[in-house]
Amino acid sequence: MLQTRELFDSLASRADHLDNQMLAGAADSLSACEQAVAACAAGMLAAKEADELRDAISRDLDCADVAAATRRVLTRGSDGGHALLTAQLEACVIACERSHELCARHGPHHEHCRLCAGATSRAGAACREVLQGLRA
Repeated sequence: MLQTRELFDSLASRADHLDNQMLAGAADSLSACEQAVAACAAGMLAAKEADELRDAISRDLDCADVAAATRRVLTRGSDGGHALLTAQLEACVIACERSHELCARHGPHHEHCRLCAGATSRAGAACREVLQGLRA
């Protein structure tokens, strides 16, 4: 996270009320989430019961895409207001919750789902924290 924090510290366009440590943590949580949900989807595709896991696979892939886009928008730090970032963070919370819902259920049977559920929970919480900072 040190490297991510240094990146945020170097951006001059950040609003004063957004803490760079919080932003760096969110970016790192989103990166970890993207990796976990993509790996989880691959793990479910390889499972014998992949057909039964179709909805969870789809939610994981959606979450991976939304987390990646959210991380990029967050890291970009554009100065044109916070409407886009707010909408992106809200979408990411939804994607993380949807992925988490099914993977938390499958976690006792699939280790990749347990790891995915943890990553989506952390990323969702990080997005909520940034949203609170934006609304302050």
